[in-house]
Amino acid sequence: MPSISRSEVEHLARLARLAVTEEELDLFAGQLEKIVQAVAKVGQVADQDVPPMSHAVPLTNVFRSDVVRPGLTPQQALAAAPAAEDGRFRVPRILGEEA
Repeated sequence: MPSISRSEVEHLARLARLAVTEEELDLFAGQLEKIVQAVAKVGQVADQDVPPMSHAVPLTNVFRSDVVRPGLTPQQALAAAPAAEDGRFRVPRILGEEA
């Protein structure tokens, strides 16, 4: 006997406001039963000896060491800018904001 009854499927369909035919009620009850059985099998597989994990294979982040390198001076950075003002990039005003 299925653990998901036809009346439960009908109730769920009503809650979800789904138009379901009589044949679909029987079909969905059988399909939901298979889903419940599959979830139950997954629950049986999980064992205390298996540690929780996020990936099937171990992953290790690869980091490079931080090395300080020379960067651009403010003058070099602003040299190719279309507009500069007070040592900064000048951009058009947005949203009508006051300066």
